[in-house]
Amino acid sequence: MDFGNAAEATGAEWIGQVPHQELQPRQRPQLPDSDSFYLPPDGFEHARPGTVLRSRDVSLAFMGLVPQKLTGTQLLYRTVDMNGLPDTTVTTVIVPTERDSVRPCPIVSYQCAIDAISGRCFPSYALRRGAKAVGALAQFEFLLISAALAEGWAVSVPDHEGSDGIWGAPREPGYHILDGLRAALNFEPLNLSQEAPVGLWGYSGGGLATAWAAETYAQYAPELNVVGAVLGSPVADLGSAYRRLNGSRFSGLPALVVAALTHVYPELDRVIDQHATPDGKKMLARLHRMTTAHAVLWLSGKDMDDLVDRPLQEILDTPEVQHVFESIKLGTSTPTPPVLIVQAVHDKIVSVDDIDRLSETYERGGAHVTYHRDMFSEHMLLHPLSAPMALRWLRDRINDRPLSENRLRTQWPTMLNPSTYRGMLRLGFISAKVILGRRVERRPLSVLDQ
Repeated sequence: MDFGNAAEATGAEWIGQVPHQELQPRQRPQLPDSDSFYLPPDGFEHARPGTVLRSRDVSLAFMGLVPQKLTGTQLLYRTVDMNGLPDTTVTTVIVPTERDSVRPCPIVSYQCAIDAISGRCFPSYALRRGAKAVGALAQFEFLLISAALAEGWAVSVPDHEGSDGIWGAPREPGYHILDGLRAALNFEPLNLSQEAPVGLWGYSGGGLATAWAAETYAQYAPELNVVGAVLGSPVADLGSAYRRLNGSRFSGLPALVVAALTHVYPELDRVIDQHATPDGKKMLARLHRMTTAHAVLWLSGKDMDDLVDRPLQEILDTPEVQHVFESIKLGTSTPTPPVLIVQAVHDKIVSVDDIDRLSETYERGGAHVTYHRDMFSEHMLLHPLSAPMALRWLRDRINDRPLSENRLRTQWPTMLNPSTYRGMLRLGFISAKVILGRRVERRPLSVLDQ
C-alpha cells in the first residue's frame, strides 16, 4: 500500500482548520478518553498522513507534580493503524529554548515504554502537570527526554500505541512515530526544518516501538532524514516473552499484551472467549484500567494456566495464537538507518537470545548494527546506564560522524566504562534540575563528552 498517497486515493483532501489552543496553566488534564482534544474532526481520513488536525500548548511536570519551566505543544495528527487504515494519535513536542542558528534544529522521537492499555500511561497525559498517573513509566522517562532536550534537540514524544492503547500491535507504532515526526516538522509555529536530522530512541516497550519505526521507515516515510535509531532492549519476540514471563513476577506484562491484542485480532478474541474462565475474562477487563506498574504488582506470580479451561500450552499452540505471535515479531524488514541495539545478558524480562537473533537478522539483511551486549546489567538498570551511550551515539549520527567499523557485539559491561560515569554525572545534573523544577538549558559539550 502506498501510504503516502492515501489521501489522493480518496479523491478528496481534508481542508479543515482547528484553532490552536493556547496554554491554560491551571487547567487540570483530563484522561484521553474524556478529553475532546483526542477526537478527530470530521473528514480527517482525507488528510495526508502526518497532517496536524488539532494543536494546543500544555504545562509539563515531573511525576505530574513538579512544574517545569518549559511548554509542550501537543499535536493530534492523522496516521494509520496496523492495516493501513486511517487513524489518529497525539505527540507531545518540546523544542529547546536555544538553537543553533547555523543549521536546522535536530529532532529526536523518544518512545516511552507505555506498556499498558490505560490512557493514564499515554505520554500526552502522564507528562502533563496535574496528571494522576502513578505507575506510568513515562513519568520517570521524562528525565531522559530532558537529557535529549539539553543536547539542543527538539523532542517528539508520541502516543505510539494510538488512542486505544494497542500494546504489542505490529507496524502500527512505527507509523505513529514517523507520522508524529511529520506532524512536528509540518507544524509551522515550531519552526522546524524538513531537512532536520532525525533520531529515534526508546527502551523496552519503547525500544520495540522504535524498532518498528526503523523497520517501516524506508517504505513509509523515506522523505524524513532519519540518521539513526537506538533500540534499547526491544521486545523482539512477544510470543517468546509471554511463555517465559507467565507465572513470574512480571506476568502482568504479557497479560497486558493479550488484553490489548484482542481488539485487533478477532481470532485471538475468539480463543479468549472460548477458553478463558469467568475470572480470566474479568482479569483481562480490569487490565484496561491499570497503569503498567499496577498491573505488574497485581499479577506478580500469576499463572495464566489457572484462568483457562484447558492446558495453557495447548491454547498457545493453536494456529490462531501462533499466527498472532508470528505476526507481532520484529525482523520482518531490515532497518535502513544505522541502529544501536543495547541489551543486558542477564535480563529477566527480555531474553538476550531473542535480541541476538534480531541482531543477526538485521545484519543478514544488510543493516548497519552496533550491538552492545552488556554482561553485568539487568533490564531496569541498563536503561539509565545506557543513556549516556545512546546520547553519544545519537550525537555522532546527528553530526554526521563516521560509523565505527567495530560492529561486533561486545560484553564489556557499561558500568565499568569510565565514559558511562561522565555521562551519568551529566544526566544526574539534568535530573536534579528536573526534580527541582529548574530550567534545563543546553550545555556546551566538553572534551569529555565527545
